[in-house]
Amino acid sequence: MNSIAAQLFPRPAALFVLVVLAAVLQPATAQMGGPALVKVAIASIKDIAPVTMVPGTVVSRNDARLSAEVSGRLNMVSEVGTVVALGDPVAEIEDTTLRLRNAELQALVGRAEALLRFLEKEEQRYTELEESNLAAVTQLEQTRTDRDVARGDLEVARARLQQNEDQLARTKIRAPYDGVVVERLMMRGERVDEGSNVVRLVDHEHLEIIARAPLEYYRFVQPGHLLDVTAGSQTALAEVRTVVAVGDENTHQFELRLDVDASLFPVGQTLRVSIPTSDSREVLTVPRDALVLRPEGQSIFVVDANDQAQQVQVTVGVGQGQDIEILGSVSPGDRVVIRGNERLQPGQDVSIMDS
Repeated sequence: MNSIAAQLFPRPAALFVLVVLAAVLQPATAQMGGPALVKVAIASIKDIAPVTMVPGTVVSRNDARLSAEVSGRLNMVSEVGTVVALGDPVAEIEDTTLRLRNAELQALVGRAEALLRFLEKEEQRYTELEESNLAAVTQLEQTRTDRDVARGDLEVARARLQQNEDQLARTKIRAPYDGVVVERLMMRGERVDEGSNVVRLVDHEHLEIIARAPLEYYRFVQPGHLLDVTAGSQTALAEVRTVVAVGDENTHQFELRLDVDASLFPVGQTLRVSIPTSDSREVLTVPRDALVLRPEGQSIFVVDANDQAQQVQVTVGVGQGQDIEILGSVSPGDRVVIRGNERLQPGQDVSIMDS
């Protein structure tokens, strides 16, 4: 036998084979030998409803095309991607003519104010002379008439000045909310008419999801409900803000809107929204991270009283957020492994890490 082994494996080669076999077998024995560091959660009873998935889209709650309020030539249009705050100008219209007109009207108001002050002083002077000078009576009446006319002229001049200043202020198209310019509808140098759309401004901080679901599920969705929303591998919870009480008679669907954290999804993101299809019921749940998928099927590891991991085959049911219903030999209050379960072996000792 020794001679045969010597013939098949010369001494250096035989030694190499033994080293390789030892390296291959060492992880398995090491896994069984020392406690594995794991994190656990508690299996618990929760109210969960079965769901169906419907498409949804992330939109801004403030998305507007800003238009010109006066006619003229565009001097400035903000670039696409410009972030602006409430009140910042996003476009400016040539205002030279209005500024010149403003200067003329300010001068007119100044002259009207000066004339009124003069006539008021004259009125005072003739009033003092009225008792001793009969001629002053006639002058007083004429002065009062001229004073009233001057007051009217001053009011008209001030109104015209205010109107022109309003027009001047409208040459700047200002942001009605914080946002980002996402589209330039007209370019610098182009002439715009009153009411022409110039830029599109989107509020990228206050977002919502618009989804539509079959009318048969309408009664199971209420404002305040938390629903799962999924885009690719990313899942989050979104709160139902409003449910439109009138369904579409052509599509037989109703609309719902959900608040969503702007840091999770961008405007325009398409995703799937989980819609409950019946009333909720009490089920045994564990975190989704507890599930282990191996060739023999889905299972979880339960830590027993001896701090050993026992593998339990389970069947999954409905889910909500990070929780999933399980059916199997698991009880409420059991400690289930949610981290460190990838390489666990049945019966292996574990050490539970602090939360």
